Amino acid sequence: MATVMEEYERLEKKVLEYNPSVNVQRLRAAFEYAEKAHGMQKRKDGSPYITHPIAAAEIIAEMGLDEDAIIAAILHDVMEDTPVIYEDLVKKFGPSVATIVDGVTKLTRVVYTTKEEEQMENLRKMLMAMAKDIRVILIKIADRLHNMRTLEYHTEVKQREKALETMEIYAPIAHRLGMQKIKWELEDLSILYLDPIGYKEITDALEDRREMLNSFMESIRKRIEERLKEYGIQGKVYGRIKHIYSIYRKMYSQNKELSEVFDLCAFRVIVETINDCYNVLGHIHDLFKPVLGRFKDYIGTPKPNMYQSLHTTVIGSEGIPFEVQIRTWEMHRTAEYGIAAHWKYKEGIDKHRDEEKFAWIRSLLEAQQDTDATEFVHDLKIDMFSDEVFVFTPKGDVINLPAGATPIDFAYKIHSAVGNRMTGAKVNGRIATFDTVLENGDIVEIITSNSAKGPSRDWLNIAVSNEAKSKIKQWLKKEKREENIIHGKAAFEAELRRMNIPMSAVENEEVLPNILKKLAVNTMDDLYASIGFGGMTATRAVNRVRDELIKAAKPSPDKTILERINSQNPDLLQRQGKATNGIIVEGVDNCLIKFSRCCTPVPGDAIIGFITKGHGVSVHRQDCPNYLNSIMRPEEAGRWIRVSWAITGKDNYETAMILTANDRDHLVIDIATTLAAINAKVRALSVREIEGGKALAQISMEVAGRDELKYAMKKLSAIPGVLDVRRGGS
Repeated sequence: MATVMEEYERLEKKVLEYNPSVNVQRLRAAFEYAEKAHGMQKRKDGSPYITHPIAAAEIIAEMGLDEDAIIAAILHDVMEDTPVIYEDLVKKFGPSVATIVDGVTKLTRVVYTTKEEEQMENLRKMLMAMAKDIRVILIKIADRLHNMRTLEYHTEVKQREKALETMEIYAPIAHRLGMQKIKWELEDLSILYLDPIGYKEITDALEDRREMLNSFMESIRKRIEERLKEYGIQGKVYGRIKHIYSIYRKMYSQNKELSEVFDLCAFRVIVETINDCYNVLGHIHDLFKPVLGRFKDYIGTPKPNMYQSLHTTVIGSEGIPFEVQIRTWEMHRTAEYGIAAHWKYKEGIDKHRDEEKFAWIRSLLEAQQDTDATEFVHDLKIDMFSDEVFVFTPKGDVINLPAGATPIDFAYKIHSAVGNRMTGAKVNGRIATFDTVLENGDIVEIITSNSAKGPSRDWLNIAVSNEAKSKIKQWLKKEKREENIIHGKAAFEAELRRMNIPMSAVENEEVLPNILKKLAVNTMDDLYASIGFGGMTATRAVNRVRDELIKAAKPSPDKTILERINSQNPDLLQRQGKATNGIIVEGVDNCLIKFSRCCTPVPGDAIIGFITKGHGVSVHRQDCPNYLNSIMRPEEAGRWIRVSWAITGKDNYETAMILTANDRDHLVIDIATTLAAINAKVRALSVREIEGGKALAQISMEVAGRDELKYAMKKLSAIPGVLDVRRGGS
């Protein structure tokens, strides 16, 4: 194994290869500073912690980034994991490096209510820093890539957690930045831990076929090279087997076995000029039979992430289809490294020249206003991580939108004023409704009027893009405050009723100030207005209200319980009860236990017991609405008793989830497929249509604990069209 110094020297050599003028003394100073700061810290595999930042910096060097980026990568964890502060880095390495490191650093000094809230706020911080300096996200991606490469040393729970976050956040960001090479590796490493059995099935099957596939690729490669040589075209031909996740996704989305997936191979032809690209395309179609409808010209119409290439699918003489991508060397570097390929180590980015390339990042700054972190990231996933559709203005300009976008999204993509004055739309010359789903190649025209009344609240349910929703909310917030208060109050009170929380509990003088602080508003009218214009959902507001009420109520019932137990038997709490059904009731042996149907607790949940009349102890979650309401009633408060999970309990516990989604074809199949893919033990699944074009799914399943349940909820949340997944009774 290489020593720390040998690893650093390898990094230094790699940087010097593409940037001979780099300040080596400054680079070494950063390494020595980071090594000293991390001191005796170790990684999970037992190696010195400094090996991780060096590895991340090496990935940054492979992208060809500038000196400050390399130094920031070496230092990227010192503010998070050591006593080093921002001012220290400014003094030692300058404001540019310090600002990048600060952007990469998590918000470790802030206390959050939930792990999810912490994750969302950290992601928001990173994305906002990325909007100011793209090097922040490049270093974060390098950091995540090396962590994924060494994930084997973590616990299984941590592996799945990190892999899911990588698949949902970092791989799509790498795609949006055009970094295909890194995106593929992140996806393959993620699926290795999310579905190790599926991953092994594919790799084993590919290994069995390797000799045949290599022979096939070699024969195709030679035929293409001979044709290029015959016509004097300078170029290089590469054959490869598609990456694991690409095959995995095709198998599961189309319900196929690997033996039924034919296009396992892909070829790249890299040439000198754009004219050569189109010439090669003609030769490919002459050599092999093209598949109709499978040609894409990303040179004439580049993707928003700057990707350019010609794609065509053809069938060889063996009857096997395969894809051919044709591009120039410059296009190839952009395809591999995306935005990093345009970051010149000597001069940085020409901000004026690349303004359009960063427009989507700038829109993040606007979109995060008036939105809580969870909703912001949820919308961001739809906007940034979904498939794309390319449509045209009447003048022929290309507009890219998320898949499923409507004329409303198109209008606000043009300009907020166009969206606000919109009265109608035409698609391909015909009048179209506002909820028409746009398809690739559509020509869209927006009809506007100066006397238009502006967007309605219904548009928030029709729009798909984060940008459109954000601009609609801004208009509603500014123009309709009184109306927002009325709508918001009605929605808030309806959600309170659904959660069985009395309004009087919210208005309690002792609790209300804490609730307002928790929701970051000054008055209840401000809260209603925020719900009314869409800045916060009524569900999220009431969930946070419930959290505050539980926190405020806990001391009182606990004291009541202790007083009651001690008055009956002072020695009762001195002994631990025996476990029944995986539950220990303090001070009681062999007590009849049942799990409440209202909140379906599972191991990992904070729980409380209720002494029923003649039926033993009913176990509830501590955030159960029935518990919250009961402890406010003096006649019932004394019947709550402390319970806890036994170290070894039942194998599985029944629980429930409620899923809300946009109603569409195959929704039930997608839900069932997702649950089957994670080997969920489903006891019941029902889906029904509800108001507003939505569908409500109720799922009953068995889980070993809360981590398994949260994982299932995350997977269900990733299904296209799913708006909310929550636990039954919550």
